[in-house]
Amino acid sequence: MPLSAINATAATTSLSGVMGSSATTATQRTDGSGFGTALSGAIDNLQQLQGTSNALAIQAVTGDLNDIHTATIASTRAQVTMELVAAVRNKGVDAFNEIMRMQA
Repeated sequence: MPLSAINATAATTSLSGVMGSSATTATQRTDGSGFGTALSGAIDNLQQLQGTSNALAIQAVTGDLNDIHTATIASTRAQVTMELVAAVRNKGVDAFNEIMRMQA
């Protein structure tokens, strides 16, 4: 399998994991609400990951956490998800601005 196919498969898998099950239903709609639903699901998932990361960080600081790797993984997962959501948001803003420039 070529490297580009592996990267595309990994990106699709990670994006659908972040956006949850709403990513599959979003492709079936044609009225434009699917993107909003998928983005909303991604933000909800991000909030859940950040909450888990914060709880594990507090446990690590207070000494209640037995495995520091769990806190590190949760923190990294929340960070990467935040970067993905921010990148999608930035691309959406760029697209909106481009559409506004075309109309002017």
